[in-house]
Amino acid sequence: MLDMVQIFVQSNFPLIRIQWNDLLDIAILSFVIYKLLWMLRKTSSGRVLRGVLMLLLAMVLSTALHLTATSFLLNRVMELGILVLVILFQPEIRHFLERVGSSSLGLVFASAREQGEEMETAIQQTTEAYTDMSRDKVGALMVFERQNLLDDIIKTGTPLDCSVSSELLKNLFWNKAPLHDGAVIVRKGRIVGAGCMLPLSSNVNLSRDLGMRHRAGIGMSEHSDAVVVIVSEETGSISAAVGGLLKRHLAPETLEQLLRNELMSDKKEERKTAQIPWLGQLFGGNRKGGDR
Repeated sequence: MLDMVQIFVQSNFPLIRIQWNDLLDIAILSFVIYKLLWMLRKTSSGRVLRGVLMLLLAMVLSTALHLTATSFLLNRVMELGILVLVILFQPEIRHFLERVGSSSLGLVFASAREQGEEMETAIQQTTEAYTDMSRDKVGALMVFERQNLLDDIIKTGTPLDCSVSSELLKNLFWNKAPLHDGAVIVRKGRIVGAGCMLPLSSNVNLSRDLGMRHRAGIGMSEHSDAVVVIVSEETGSISAAVGGLLKRHLAPETLEQLLRNELMSDKKEERKTAQIPWLGQLFGGNRKGGDR
């Protein structure tokens, strides 16, 4: 009787025979899928991915319900959609491959502590520079990239790769500097572009008193999830644009707190969810306004 029970269990519950390397395989695959989805969760490509998943679900349902015409159409769409997906995800694919080529696999799938430290330094140095430029009424426009990649914006200016420092920012935005009219782009706590041109806001309800610098800052925040910080050349007031909304007349300490809330929360979440020691070792590493 006992032998019959064992045979029944082994034949109907194959999961009992899973070995430790199978669990490791599943864990690694799950982690990789999770990190890819996490990278896409706030981007426009992430919304495209959700649309693709909906099409896949519709294709499965049409096949299960024997909807011949619908199933045929969806199959043709998915066949042609592979090329479309490569085009749509081109910035994310390129960014992913660049990280693979420039670092160990551990840095591709795990957040680096150094990035958080560089962002902390960038916020402090930006606040210090904006305090001085606000006092001296020096116009400034900085864009802090988050999930949406700004490679096309960086191409409009001068590519750089340097740490954020107060003196460098004040030199870049000095009114006789060749790059002072454009925006400085910051990615992961480092300056990656200067003199960059930003899209102007398409909001027709904005005050006519708004200058080009503020309209560009609002426009950038409308087209991406970036955080844009501005100093008015006329009044010296500090503003920040997030999600198409302009927050004006910010004190330096308020600006610093805003940047920490908007930029450091993602780093804290990433450190909590992504730093799994054994996996890191396995992969090899970690609207209104008035002045211009």
